[in-house]
Amino acid sequence: MQDWLKYERELKAQGYPVVCGIDEAGRGPLAGPVCAACVVLPEGYVPEGINDSKKLTEKKREALYDVICRDAVAYGIAMATQAEIDEYNILQATFLAMRRAFEQIQPPPQAAIIDGNQKPGLPVCEFTLVKGDALSASVAAASILAKVTRDRYMMELDARYPEYGFAKHKGYGTAAHRAALLEYGPCPEHRRSFLKKILGDTAR
Repeated sequence: MQDWLKYERELKAQGYPVVCGIDEAGRGPLAGPVCAACVVLPEGYVPEGINDSKKLTEKKREALYDVICRDAVAYGIAMATQAEIDEYNILQATFLAMRRAFEQIQPPPQAAIIDGNQKPGLPVCEFTLVKGDALSASVAAASILAKVTRDRYMMELDARYPEYGFAKHKGYGTAAHRAALLEYGPCPEHRRSFLKKILGDTAR
């Protein structure tokens, strides 16, 4: 049986009593924001059915979203916009969203477990963990909040720009999405810096 709290316990044993998990959703799509979440779970608590958000069905993610928001000691959810992605690049925009999510938690945690191998520049102990969303309950919880929040945003965009099919692909570069881009051109929510290979100079 997986020990979902191993890394949280290790950090607490090192003198960091409050540990949060941080993850993002939406680094790869051609449109929409990148979303990050930060979660502090109660001591010894693992939400039933928790897993990497990509391994869960949409229905299960939605159910766990409600459970996590209800049971977490604290959580923050934040985005970096399409414009910020184009201005700063996707990595720096992801870090910006992570910092924004972290800043919503008051008082701040003493340590953060961050999915991946790069640190966003938080003012606390940063512990990076590759595939953290499949290893740490806190990071998995953050991955679910980020994924559900971003998917809901893309559903709203679908109502505003139905010709692109955002409800189906959530902004990822599917064949149907690319075909729509070639037919209609980009909408204001498209990441121009991601479209150059598809649209060439017209992506500006």
